Amino acid sequence: MSPSRPKLQPVTPEARAWAADALAQGDSRTAIFHALRQAGWQPLAACQVLGLSPEEQQALNLPRTEPDWPPAVPVPQIEAAQAPAEAGADTLINAGDKWVKARRLQAHALYSEAPQVWVFDNLLSAPECAALMEAASTRLARSLTVDTRTGGEELNPERTSDGMFFSRGETPLITRLEARIAALLRWPVQNGEGLQVLRYRPGAEYKPHYDYFDPWEPGTPAILRRGGQRVASLIMYLQEPEAGGGTIFPDLG
Repeated sequence: MSPSRPKLQPVTPEARAWAADALAQGDSRTAIFHALRQAGWQPLAACQVLGLSPEEQQALNLPRTEPDWPPAVPVPQIEAAQAPAEAGADTLINAGDKWVKARRLQAHALYSEAPQVWVFDNLLSAPECAALMEAASTRLARSLTVDTRTGGEELNPERTSDGMFFSRGETPLITRLEARIAALLRWPVQNGEGLQVLRYRPGAEYKPHYDYFDPWEPGTPAILRRGGQRVASLIMYLQEPEAGGGTIFPDLG
């Protein structure tokens, strides 16, 4: 994946008609702008729906519509020892202290720009999984989410797991696993977050969400100063449930 400027949402005639109707009914342009933002519209697209000029945006004291994007840079790609003949075929990847079986998933044809999704087998051994769970067990607490308004953290009813973070290189086991992950993903250890262990009890969940921080939100600069933007995630299952459970990527089709 390469971090880049997100594409502007298309401004449809229906959206413009809705905004015109709301204005005709007496709603202010500021109220309509914030209603569009609440519905998920990007600030610049919301301004285009309303037909606002930069001067009008400034006069209405609306949030900035053009954040200061950092320059896009390429990120490392997974390098297979034997390239699979087609998506879905198994291949091997050298993870430093072991070889890991890997399979790349094929995105839906409509999602040609989707990020790569890989499934790895035998990344962790059973003893390593058990050791991680034991080390994390006494430090698990209700998981928090980032508050993009303030840059802090908050309890969120959409996330009901328990979790904890290991600091980087906290134990010999953590150091070994971090080095393995870095070799697997061809990503520097210092660019990774501390390993996070999550426990989902029956009925616990984390509803669909984005794993990046919206540059337009007021708390994002403070969040990025702590650790930067997340551009990839590696999920490792330490213990699979007998029934239920799963991870989905709804935007990948």
